[in-house]
Amino acid sequence: MTAPSSDSVPSAGSGGAHSAARLNRYCLCPQQSLQVSETYPRQAAAPLYIAQPAYAAMRDTIAAIHRIVALPDWQAQALAEAPAGAAFDPGHPGVLYGYDFHLGNERPQLIEINSNAGGALISSALLAAQNSCCRELHGAAPALEASAAEQAILDSFLREWRLARNEAPLCRIAIVDENPSQQYLFPEFLRFVELFGRAGIEAMICDPRELQAGDSGLSVNGAPIDLIYNRLTDFYLEAPHLAALRTAYLTGQVLLTPHPRGHALYADKRHLARLSDAALLQSLGAQPQDIAQITAHVPPTRRVTPEMADELWRNRRHLFFKPVAAYGSHGAYEGAKLTRTVFEKLLHEDYVAQEMVAPSLRHAVVDNEVVELKADVRCYVYNGAIQLIAARLYRGQTTNFRTPGGGFATVCVTAG
Repeated sequence: MTAPSSDSVPSAGSGGAHSAARLNRYCLCPQQSLQVSETYPRQAAAPLYIAQPAYAAMRDTIAAIHRIVALPDWQAQALAEAPAGAAFDPGHPGVLYGYDFHLGNERPQLIEINSNAGGALISSALLAAQNSCCRELHGAAPALEASAAEQAILDSFLREWRLARNEAPLCRIAIVDENPSQQYLFPEFLRFVELFGRAGIEAMICDPRELQAGDSGLSVNGAPIDLIYNRLTDFYLEAPHLAALRTAYLTGQVLLTPHPRGHALYADKRHLARLSDAALLQSLGAQPQDIAQITAHVPPTRRVTPEMADELWRNRRHLFFKPVAAYGSHGAYEGAKLTRTVFEKLLHEDYVAQEMVAPSLRHAVVDNEVVELKADVRCYVYNGAIQLIAARLYRGQTTNFRTPGGGFATVCVTAG
């Protein structure tokens, strides 16, 4: 359908009485574009609105999970299933976990946890450039909120360093990923260089193959590296070309954040089955209020095994199948679209089956037409506390950045 005129669209700030659902349907104001949009990842056509109770539910669920993960029995079970290197405790929690939620049901539902979530500084840049409707809803200048979020992210890196190195000076950070200049989020790496630079810390971007091992640790072109911001998706550093990095990390020669232990404790998708199992959480020593909070906001999830084949196939239309070790929706399948051949293959691989959860819906104007987009909400988290909340708009089975009108979106929290 053609976009309605502005006279027929309720303003986000018109009296503050509009619900998040109504604003997502009828407020078609565009998301402000970044001035350097041609070099940034795709930006969504509109911001996403969420209600304050939904935000509070996500915040409280994240805090409860953080307490669960601290339980000795949780850690023992999680580390028993992880590679041996994950047992090493570097003494700091790890930066920028991503908790992804769908908000299409009665209450927010956690669909997964990521241990090296990207997009935080892209989202903060979008927040700083937000349009007038969201300025009214925020009740404060978005630029100030964006600055506060970026400061919180910087402070988390500095806290990681102090926990590991006390008062030693942090001089140089390496942002490490495979072929970094070819990564979709390379522009965010550049923003991290700027963020660290404003704090007086030299930062560089490099491929792990550029890291050189020496008696005192790692260096790049002769420059010693104090801290590595880890953007690798080999979460346990198992590839042969990561041997120098793995050794330096395990011997304490370099601070690595986020790290393998954090991935094993939080982001292994098998944990979704644990978190949705009230009896198991009770057996691990979880408090009743935490069990109630988590199981209300984590959809039922099961490990996929050949013994469950008949039940899983019968209920497949209500399930989403996720590989334990993958990332970014690679290898994930909506059950309704599974062929029997693919299903039989999944039974013998490491998968979980999660109950389907509806995403939020957002209407936006794309090429002068109103389109309906799905939305994932991502909370960027450090040490159990939210630093920034953002969204990704998309069409299709899973989150992607190919949909016209889709991409990174800011989140505006409304009263209801």
